[in-house]
Amino acid sequence: MADIEPYENALDAIPGAHPYPRTSRYHDAEIGIHRQPDGTEVRYTKRRLLPPLVETEGETQSHTVSSGERPDLLGQRYFGDPAQWWQIADANPVLDPRELTDEAGNVIEIPLAGGFPRADRGDRRV
Repeated sequence: MADIEPYENALDAIPGAHPYPRTSRYHDAEIGIHRQPDGTEVRYTKRRLLPPLVETEGETQSHTVSSGERPDLLGQRYFGDPAQWWQIADANPVLDPRELTDEAGNVIEIPLAGGFPRADRGDRRV
């Protein structure tokens, strides 16, 4: 049987191919290449920096957290995919996504489907 080429190598043959699916938060992240002393190339995802959060009237909706909610459950509820919790985390000023739902009564912002709060040169929401 012929050797099967690894997934990563197969992507190298396709111009513009990206290792992350379109729904991943890393889809638009730049892929870097580190060359080791022996010439081996190691690919990695460069840092994904977010633009400053700004007031986004009409681009988000508020959600009051209930007891027992989790980011993945909110991703399923609002986007139909539990893996989309990252969109909610990106729209709120938290470092750890668990902060979104750790306390019942917290009010968080949910991006409307197909949108993400855009960067603006205005003040950062706190």
